[in-house]
Amino acid sequence: MTSHQDREQGRYQDQDQDPRVGPPKLGGERETLRAFLDYHRATLALKCAGLTDDELRRRSVPPSTLTLLGLVRHLAEVERAWFRRPFEDQNAPMVWSDEIDFQAAYDVRTSTRAEAFAAWEAEVETSRRIERAADSLDVAGFQPRWGEEVSLRMVMVHVLLEYGRHNGHADFLREGIDGAVGA
Repeated sequence: MTSHQDREQGRYQDQDQDPRVGPPKLGGERETLRAFLDYHRATLALKCAGLTDDELRRRSVPPSTLTLLGLVRHLAEVERAWFRRPFEDQNAPMVWSDEIDFQAAYDVRTSTRAEAFAAWEAEVETSRRIERAADSLDVAGFQPRWGEEVSLRMVMVHVLLEYGRHNGHADFLREGIDGAVGA
């Protein structure tokens, strides 16, 4: 849990102790995409740091069902749908639904931090393995959802945009839970 003093100051992460690694200032395309994606993955984890299962399940504002835990679960689905399915196993089931239903991940009534983070971390590791094994960003995989091929470059940019959008949601959700801002 965050300290009372940190909450009073409106932050939960001392900027000098930020565990995230920023992207290279002069890196190549692949190195930069990889670094930005990992930075955003780490940002999501920071947004959830120190919160209980109940706090992670706390909804934003009715009628929205958006929660931090739901975002973690959704991004596990995103990782699977955009890395594993096109490049490794087009028939891999989604994590929380038998169909391609990204909304199922947002149902967190019985979900826990342990369950959600285990799935998300496993999918992130699979995505990293797939990306590192590819000869180039031009490698193409078949995106079954679209019924056409997509490049690894397109996938990395798409997933990076997903994290950017959802980390914005996570900012508001975290602030609504305990007033913490930052990261």
